[in-house]
Amino acid sequence: MAAPLSEQTIAIVKATAPALQEHGVAITTRMYERLFVDEDVKALFDQAAQESGEQPRRLAAAILAYAQNVDKLQNLDAPVRRMVERHVETGVKAEHYPYVANALLPAIRDVLGDAATDEVLAAWGEAYWFLADILIAKEAALYEEQAA
Repeated sequence: MAAPLSEQTIAIVKATAPALQEHGVAITTRMYERLFVDEDVKALFDQAAQESGEQPRRLAAAILAYAQNVDKLQNLDAPVRRMVERHVETGVKAEHYPYVANALLPAIRDVLGDAATDEVLAAWGEAYWFLADILIAKEAALYEEQAA
């Protein structure tokens, strides 16, 4: 299990919630543009959900919920379970998470500009990997359960 998030990271992530509420879809849309430069990663995603805007909206809502509940993760149990099930259904593996991090963090800066300080991006990097570690562990357990 990952080390708990620092109080500073929690405070920074929570403080970004208003910006995410306003610009979340722009951030996730930009993230997918960056992510889909890799055709193999792009193939993991439902392109109809991309084109309709459904997936960027869904991810923006999930990121906002995470920012708002980063100090109360138990509030996210049901959404995390659904995300894990969807990831396993579509073949997401641990090795895919760095691609998302490498697209998401620059997308935050692309959209928020100077408001996305190095401190904000470092906090979001820590928060991303904290949640990714949780998802990866739960996905590995589900893959193992399905293989048994």
